[in-house]
Amino acid sequence: MGQHRGRKIHQIDPETGAVLRTIECSRVVTGVTWIDGELWHGTWEGDESDVRRIDPRTGEVLEKLDMPPGMGVSGLESDGADRFFCGGGSSGKVRAVRRSRRGASK
Repeated sequence: MGQHRGRKIHQIDPETGAVLRTIECSRVVTGVTWIDGELWHGTWEGDESDVRRIDPRTGEVLEKLDMPPGMGVSGLESDGADRFFCGGGSSGKVRAVRRSRRGASK
């Protein structure tokens, strides 16, 4: 679960609601999702927004998908394959963002 302005991601026990652990993030957290065992979260501050893959143990940013200026990410969900869907804030649009394929050169 993301704590928006707190810049944190919490792992929650689904049975008790207790916070099991917390990851500190360097930016506002606008959405959190898992795909293929990877933890991803959206960010949006001012005119800058991105989708980040982070190490679930350390919070280290492992990969970042930058959005064009003015294109915000609010909410984040995966399709279970190589796409994310995220809200566009007050634009009322839903955006599809493709993640890089594993094993592809960067």
